Amino acid sequence: MKNIPVVMILFGGSGDLAHRKLYPALFNLYEQGLIHDNFAVIGTARRPWSHEYLREQVSDAIHETHDTVDENELKAFASHFYYQSHDVTNVEHYEILKNLAQELDDRYSAQGNRLFYMAMAPRFFGTIATHINDQDLTGSGFNRIVVEKPFGHDLASAEELNKQITASFDENDIFRIDHYLGKEMVQNIMPMRFTNPMVQNIWCSKYIKNIQVTLAERLGVEARGGYYDTSGALRDMVQNHIFQIITLLAMPEPKDLSSASVHQAKQDLLKSLIIPTPDDVKKYFVRGQYLGSDTTFAYKQEPNVDPESTTETFVAGKVKFNEGPIAGVPIYFRTGKEFKEKKNRIDIVLKHINNPYGQAHSNNITIVIDPTSEIYFTINGKRIDQPGIRRENLTYEFSKAGMAKVPDGYERLLHDVFVNDSTNFTHWSELKRYWEFIDAVEDAWQKENEAGNPAIAQYLPYRMGPKEANTIFESPTEHWIYE
Repeated sequence: MKNIPVVMILFGGSGDLAHRKLYPALFNLYEQGLIHDNFAVIGTARRPWSHEYLREQVSDAIHETHDTVDENELKAFASHFYYQSHDVTNVEHYEILKNLAQELDDRYSAQGNRLFYMAMAPRFFGTIATHINDQDLTGSGFNRIVVEKPFGHDLASAEELNKQITASFDENDIFRIDHYLGKEMVQNIMPMRFTNPMVQNIWCSKYIKNIQVTLAERLGVEARGGYYDTSGALRDMVQNHIFQIITLLAMPEPKDLSSASVHQAKQDLLKSLIIPTPDDVKKYFVRGQYLGSDTTFAYKQEPNVDPESTTETFVAGKVKFNEGPIAGVPIYFRTGKEFKEKKNRIDIVLKHINNPYGQAHSNNITIVIDPTSEIYFTINGKRIDQPGIRRENLTYEFSKAGMAKVPDGYERLLHDVFVNDSTNFTHWSELKRYWEFIDAVEDAWQKENEAGNPAIAQYLPYRMGPKEANTIFESPTEHWIYE
């Protein structure tokens, strides 16, 4: 598809996300011709900017992310941007926004198509969605809305937000964005599983012992203490990124690659998701907070963090399904701040088999998502200069030329919004199930907090989290592959 006609209304047009990710992504799509002559973007925020000032900010964002830029092309692109100072709580401001959108629709022949993007504080999502409806901001063509995470704080708030959004938009027009689903190696999970017989045939409980997902962050909360202390690692990372990855790893093969079929396969899997009991949470989940060092604050000393906070900066736990190709196989996850390095990876651990050598190690399949993009198989091979078996890695990795072609996650996902492909976005039925799981864990922790004995492990920075995370495995022979 080329030159898709649309007026995009960006709530949060002066924000960091828009500057770092959305404007560069839109420019790349413009250069590709996906959007070109018949589009306009209205950036809104409370700041008293002008059209010209927004265009300068857009140009600056492109220069910061692109080594070389055709200045004439950039000037033409930026001319499609308009600014409207907007208080999302003021109903009258939506009337002004509506009139500007219609004016630009006529000027650019956008055919009544509207794309709304919520790129601001989540507490305003419901307000914006309500006023899009009651002030009739939708156009006569297609109407789509992109919602950033977090989608709610728990199941109840997520249900309320969903109710507000579905008053204006059909489920198929709601794009709950998770930028992890735009990452190259996350998108490689399905092709790897379903197009390689040597992988597909072992992707079952007969051969897989466990799966481990690690999303490790090198930094602490830094300036995000105020937000983070109301969220924590479980809500911030597990409810969305980790569960999306786990679902791709555990889902059955879809009947085809259409969005409807892929989401049906996910929903079939999630019906069998085992919701943890309080006893399960005690046994198979660990929460922790990072301590300080000579050069870093401890979490409870970070700015805007409650000194008595019980919010976790680390969480490890276990997920299981009763159905699907790996039914009954434990999927372990961990994520947190102040790890020894920033790395996102998946380790599929295969079961040991009896063999005449006796000393052979298990085979593993490792998918490195960030900071590199690679898949490697850990296999057994013969030692060269002495008897015995050694471990070998068979590696599939991108060349520098290949990596240069990989689009940013936001570019990829915005492309999908424009062409109306919701495959790599979260449907409500999936999100609801994720929240049911998260709420069960949070409720168990809250009861511990109220009883005055929260089990919050302390861990030193620049390591792999608290040692207590090594105790969540079902079997004493299981351990973290990535150490």
